[in-house]
Amino acid sequence: MSVRIQTADFDLSTEIAQLRASRPQVGAVASFVGVVRDLNDGSAVTQMELEHYPGMTEKSLQQIVEQAQERWALIDALVIHRIGPLQPLDQIVLVAVAAAHRGEAFAACEFIMDYLKTEAPFWKKEQTPDGARWVDARSTDTAALGKWEKKA
Repeated sequence: MSVRIQTADFDLSTEIAQLRASRPQVGAVASFVGVVRDLNDGSAVTQMELEHYPGMTEKSLQQIVEQAQERWALIDALVIHRIGPLQPLDQIVLVAVAAAHRGEAFAACEFIMDYLKTEAPFWKKEQTPDGARWVDARSTDTAALGKWEKKA
């Protein structure tokens, strides 16, 4: 299980190949790539800057991946999150999960992304024609967590 915070871009095919390398038990890889949009909340976005709290952010992401590992039989997982200034079309995040079966891979990938969007300590600031603004988690992102609550 690997978590990386970086300014540099990543190559999806290289990362997936490394996740699968020498693991014949992998039957499925599910992945999600988040990209900077040029429009948000009705305003043009010319740049997004992501900040984080070093050490705390990596620990938080690792805990999210560990929670997924407790729920599903994962072979491996990878989370890469970029920080710094990003432009529209730039990749922001990669979540990739390897498992024996697709159901586990899909569910774990979605779980990690849902928690990452709401629980990970990142701060996002967009540059718009009206100036800079901080971006909060969407209510739909918070609502998505409800499906992962364990039933008593």
